Amino acid sequence: MAPDAMAGPGGDVVPGPTLDRLLSVMGAGVLELCVAPRGLGVVVEGVTVLDPLDRGPARGQVLLVVGVDPRSAAAVDAVREAAGSGAVAVVFGQGGSGPLPEALRAAAEDGGTALLLRTAWCGWTELVGALRAGLVLSGSPADPAVSAVPPGDLNGLADAVAVLVGGAVTIEDLESRVLAYSSTKEEVDELRRLTILGRRVPEWRVSAMREAGFFRALWGSGDVIHRPAHGDNPERLVVAVRAGGEVLGSIWVAAAGGDLPPHASDTLRSAARAAAAHLLHHRSHRSHARLAEDAARALLDGRGSAAVLTERTGIPARGHCAVLAVRTGTSGGAEETAKLCALLTVRCGAYDVTPVVLPVDRGALVLLGALHQDVRRAGEQVARTGAALVRQVADTFGPDARIGLGTVVETLADLPRSRRSADLALRALLSPGEHRTVAFASEVAETIALNQMLDTLTGTAPAPDTPVARLLAYDAGHGGGTMVRTLRAYLDHFGHVPDTARALGVHANSLRHRIGRLTEVSGLDLGSPDARLLAQLQLRLLEREGGQD
Repeated sequence: MAPDAMAGPGGDVVPGPTLDRLLSVMGAGVLELCVAPRGLGVVVEGVTVLDPLDRGPARGQVLLVVGVDPRSAAAVDAVREAAGSGAVAVVFGQGGSGPLPEALRAAAEDGGTALLLRTAWCGWTELVGALRAGLVLSGSPADPAVSAVPPGDLNGLADAVAVLVGGAVTIEDLESRVLAYSSTKEEVDELRRLTILGRRVPEWRVSAMREAGFFRALWGSGDVIHRPAHGDNPERLVVAVRAGGEVLGSIWVAAAGGDLPPHASDTLRSAARAAAAHLLHHRSHRSHARLAEDAARALLDGRGSAAVLTERTGIPARGHCAVLAVRTGTSGGAEETAKLCALLTVRCGAYDVTPVVLPVDRGALVLLGALHQDVRRAGEQVARTGAALVRQVADTFGPDARIGLGTVVETLADLPRSRRSADLALRALLSPGEHRTVAFASEVAETIALNQMLDTLTGTAPAPDTPVARLLAYDAGHGGGTMVRTLRAYLDHFGHVPDTARALGVHANSLRHRIGRLTEVSGLDLGSPDARLLAQLQLRLLEREGGQD
């Protein structure tokens, strides 16, 4: 028998649980894959929590290393020992922030052991249960028609089950909401019609079943329940869908155009086992696109693997690629971010690039892969794509849209560098007085340098007894902030009175009077380059912190 296979009913050989299938069943919502030196096809035989006092053989196991920071020397030792004992994968908690140490990655690569991180929102207890349930589901045999349905395709699953059982199918969650239904051609009963139209079982029907104790019997039963025909309602079969002892939902079959066949219960029982993987996948809201998103995010954050991203997306590990940092300029709620990501994904497809779009706070990151093999033309591709996208984003979300263009790099492993340059460019484009909507970091280098210099300055208030501090105190006592605004405009226009007067909307003589008054109040020597530079820096800091109008 092949090493990645197991015996099914009747001696048939069916694929065994692999790391890839395990992650797919779980939806990758609880684990982040960093390194997979032997690929994702390795067979997983079980899940074990590392016990420092009893480190026995762990061949074929996913080893959970609890209480060890992945950035510590102890983590490197744990990976080496796990590899020596035959573990196929090692899971750590997130630990501190920042990229994982190269020593840890090297230990995993040398030992041929996959390296994963537990996501922050999943505790160790939940992870153990989810892994063991996923392990069972990823290796459980099922009818070929059901097994052929892609993970998470609940409508496809409903259609496949409907064909097998000869009835109309609905798949529901624990609250009797309809997750999917089969597209049957036969005439359906009124209850099914109302359920599908409302995307949930009518409340009066749910209440009646709850009062009769039906749900208690359904969730407590491990078998198919038969509900005979009654009045206009045809006979129905229902079965709970479980994973690792946890109830995920139910599958309902209603007779349509005739009686249900004798084998319907057996078929539904088998389908429920296969459906568990789909419902687990659905519950974590992770499709194949989200698996690719997870791999891209981990790589850009300095934790992931270029090989894993290639496996998930098909983007070659070697070849020009870049990152775009996108900001809409609006508040960016969850619904708006989802709309932005959908727009970027669709639009990128028209520009002959292979994208992976990642939602981030108030915007998105766009990974562009498979760019032109000539670096100059690849840069032109990035520029054209960014310019086209910013127009689309501005048309949809408003004129404040901005896109920072990342440096073109030669491999996926270099993408963190492209991401950093894209973030720097975006931040520069968002700076006051910057009117461009899209740029590379090299095109806004002066603003980037100024931002970095301001970042090194501590405190938000000007040092006491400096001219700007005195002007702030004066404006606070007299109201309006007139003196600070006047000084800022005067310095921004290089002391040119006509331009400054126009910017402030005052007469030139009124401006000259103000300048004389502010120098008297503040003691600022406008003839001193050092004094002007200090004042300009302090005004920039005030502007950044919202201390000026």
